[in-house]
Amino acid sequence: MTLQEFQKSLQQATPPGLSAHLLALWHAARGDWHHAHDLVQDLPDADASWIHAYLHRVEGDLSNAHYWYNRAGKPPCHTSLDKEWTALAEALLKEKQK
Repeated sequence: MTLQEFQKSLQQATPPGLSAHLLALWHAARGDWHHAHDLVQDLPDADASWIHAYLHRVEGDLSNAHYWYNRAGKPPCHTSLDKEWTALAEALLKEKQK
């Protein structure tokens, strides 16, 4: 799936078949923060921690976001939320193609 296809899927009522990580981003983009958070909350990998950090940034809880960036092995993000969402989606889609 390309980034454009993923973004276009946001117009659908239900998501396409996606990993938990991409599904969390899908729900986040559609404004369902709680569902997105529930999907990644207990996943132990760095990608989930990055998404978790992003979600806490969306929420405005920057100290919690910093904790999750640290768990992800990433510096805190200071770009726009839209740019970070796109970077996350691109990274996850690229990883899925490997």
